[in-house]
Amino acid sequence: MASCRDVLAMDLHAAGEPGRVILSGVPSLRGETPAARVEYFRSHFDELRLRMLREPRGYPAANCNILVPPVDPRADAGFLILEQVEYPPMSGTNTICVATALVEMGMVPVREPVSEFVLESPAGLVAITAEVRGGHARRITFENVPCFAMALDLDIDVPTLGSVRVDVAWGGMIYAIADAAALGLELVPGRARELARVGEMIKVATREQAPQQHPEHPALVGPTICLLSGPAPDDSCDRCNTVVVSTGELDWDVPDTWTGALDRSPCGTGTSALMATLFARGELGLGQDFRHQGILGTIFTGRLVRETEWNGRPAVVPTISGRAYVTGHARYVLDPEDPFPAGFTVGDIWGAGVARRSGPGDGESS
Repeated sequence: MASCRDVLAMDLHAAGEPGRVILSGVPSLRGETPAARVEYFRSHFDELRLRMLREPRGYPAANCNILVPPVDPRADAGFLILEQVEYPPMSGTNTICVATALVEMGMVPVREPVSEFVLESPAGLVAITAEVRGGHARRITFENVPCFAMALDLDIDVPTLGSVRVDVAWGGMIYAIADAAALGLELVPGRARELARVGEMIKVATREQAPQQHPEHPALVGPTICLLSGPAPDDSCDRCNTVVVSTGELDWDVPDTWTGALDRSPCGTGTSALMATLFARGELGLGQDFRHQGILGTIFTGRLVRETEWNGRPAVVPTISGRAYVTGHARYVLDPEDPFPAGFTVGDIWGAGVARRSGPGDGESS
């Protein structure tokens, strides 16, 4: 890891969700496919993921991206997505942050008022349309990978909650989707802790009782993430939601581990997954704007642009539009004497089940 002791990054947020983009300082990654490069990074540089996402440089809702040369010649740039417990194949907010960083740094051809380019995510190619004014990205629209409902109206037995009706869908990640109102939950910041606990429990119970495997990528088994959906609070949007991102492994026998972190944004892949289920039910058509509000009141606009197939399965292709904002430029370093080279977590904000020290003498902390 000595070669990753000094990295340059741009910090951004997309509709509230942080998305750090590492611009330089990571050695070349081996692999002839994006998936192979993810595995190479996981095997050789996972400590950098932990360092960027855990304290003191990160926090439970942090995300990070690594820019890499693309494998596919049709792409202008590639990126890997780093989160607390996994390397997601796709992420909407991270895509918006990466596209914004590339425009802001002039790392892709920039034209006004609209720039178009292609990114290579681990899930596949993503076409970008960037609205640019004065050299700055004002709004990003990306065309997501094909999305589809995997299972509808599952009855899942969730400890402490009873039977919960759940949909499972692929939106670039495999989602468990449940109705918040049916659970007596209001999608407001003041109930964030309860929402996070319930979302984690629904996700884990669904994966245990009705696991779903991606038809093209058998290593992708989920759900690995949960979306709680609710009605629109007013005429500014069509529905509201919050997505619960894992910060550690849940243990049913240890209630303090029933926790996660809420996506601060309306969530691009979550919006895509929900739109796929609405399309499957005939409740959303092609070409319709779908305004999706997140926990902070920010909105992404989705649209299903066409039908397609993915490995013989009916699917739809969504676009997601939103904006990212630059919050800083940073040089992140690692002092060779730092006792926490991979950072640390503490149970006050991370949950007791994941509290640990990552460094010399690695072990449980209190």
